Amino acid sequence: MWGGRFDGGPSEIMEEINASIGFDQRLYAQDIAGSKAHCAMLARQGIITQEDADAILEGLDAVLKEMESGDFEFKRELEDIHMNVEARLTELAGEAGERLHTARSRNDQVATDLRLWVREALERLDVGLRNFQEVLITRAEEHAADVMPGFTHLQAAQPVTLGHHLLAYVEMIGRDRGRVADCRRRLNECPLGSAALAGTSFNIDRHMTATALGFDRPCANSLDGVSDRDFAMEFLSLAAILAVHLSRLAEEIVLWSSDQFGFVRLADAFSTGSSIMPQKRNPDAAELVRAKSGRVIGALNTLLIAVKGLPLAYGKDMQEDKEPVFDAADTLALSVAAMTGMLKDAKFNCGNMREAASRGHACATDLADWLVRVLGVPFRSAHHISGRIVKMAENKGVALDALSLKDMQTVESSINKTVFDVLGVDNSVAARACFGGTAPDNVRRAATDARKRFLE
Repeated sequence: MWGGRFDGGPSEIMEEINASIGFDQRLYAQDIAGSKAHCAMLARQGIITQEDADAILEGLDAVLKEMESGDFEFKRELEDIHMNVEARLTELAGEAGERLHTARSRNDQVATDLRLWVREALERLDVGLRNFQEVLITRAEEHAADVMPGFTHLQAAQPVTLGHHLLAYVEMIGRDRGRVADCRRRLNECPLGSAALAGTSFNIDRHMTATALGFDRPCANSLDGVSDRDFAMEFLSLAAILAVHLSRLAEEIVLWSSDQFGFVRLADAFSTGSSIMPQKRNPDAAELVRAKSGRVIGALNTLLIAVKGLPLAYGKDMQEDKEPVFDAADTLALSVAAMTGMLKDAKFNCGNMREAASRGHACATDLADWLVRVLGVPFRSAHHISGRIVKMAENKGVALDALSLKDMQTVESSINKTVFDVLGVDNSVAARACFGGTAPDNVRRAATDARKRFLE
């Protein structure tokens, strides 16, 4: 490739470390699309003849067909996807193929290719996340009134509904989709025409190529155009946050599916058994989603570290941007699909959830609120009184609503029988009717609103 400048070829070790075709061949469609746009622009600007342009475009179509059919022979000695395409194009189109690289560099090529690939990955990811939200919303509607314990510190805190719990993840995924949209908007500038770093002396039309490739505009600075990987880092940043959200839900599924919780049973399609213990049903899909978050977070760290010390403009270090981006995108697509399938087919044991919500005196806050609202007791005093009543219930081994009025009056004499209107898990969740609260009617309204905000 470099015969005009070098007397000898690269060593086997240099070829091994330098070649990227093993992974950047995934960019073939984007590379050919960019080459077509560049070719059409060169012809319109009179930089190459229309005859040469026609030969180039015909050749690129043939190369694309070979790659799509699996008939293309990728050559490692040609290093990357750009040179593999160009070499095969020249075999097909002759001298015309050699004219394609006029007024561009592999530096602006790869920056353009990767932006196109990430843009498509973001669009696919958004579709997957929308489907996931739809499943969560549907399940939330089904379980709008089914009570479960809400936890803080993984200790039973207050009763909530399963629907309310699931809608919390709808909001998380909604923010993830917002970051997807933001990333797509910011990356949608075209580096093509930046050439190696300084632009080109040819009379090119960068707006034409940007429009042809669906970009909003060309990158404004040629140095930035070839060296910017913010879009990839932003993609991996949103990917890491999304992976954490998926991991949190996966962790809950792992806990909920255990015999100790017994809140959910995963379908056979998302469970595995044990090679030695025939009774086991393992939530392996959830466990793997939980673990795969580490890969995505690691991909972000990889790219941040690769870019942090690079002076402008391009360094071969940037070759290391693709594998973490590809791996994170693949990992997320699989994880989102797995979580969507698990939640769609899961069977929730609402009886076990209700029973668990009734343990741990989870209605103590309702008692304190009643003391404030009905008796006018300052909240800190109400908190203390409720704590003493909880202690009494613990000593007697009963729930708060199983205490007698007389028992509670030994702690606070002004308590009356209407206190029982707020005790019990159903009364507790029904009382949380403020905006964003867990009352069943709230959950139904929130699910309807979520459908409008996220699915329409």
